[in-house]
Amino acid sequence: MNPELYNPVWVITLAAAVSYASRGLGVALSGKLNPEGSVVEWITCVTYALMAGMVVRMLALPIGALVHTPDWVRFIAVLVGLLVFFIIRKNVGAGVLAGSLFLMFLMW
Repeated sequence: MNPELYNPVWVITLAAAVSYASRGLGVALSGKLNPEGSVVEWITCVTYALMAGMVVRMLALPIGALVHTPDWVRFIAVLVGLLVFFIIRKNVGAGVLAGSLFLMFLMW
């Protein structure tokens, strides 16, 4: 591997280019996509699947700071997040925020 490929300037430039390209594509397609259509439904399903995979990974094989948290703490935080998710009409952001805040509260 060429060490010049890992130059922070190149990495940040590439990340910004990919981010802005995807945003531009989203703006270009936003008026053409049917919010009730199969494409948006597929994207929603993939998003939920990725979130579920991350939650299972957090519970089963924690890394970093989560290694030092007891299993029951992580499990309770996930349950709180799921509860809030379903109570607030399947709002992923609210569920993730509630679970994260509850995890921080239990570990304080």
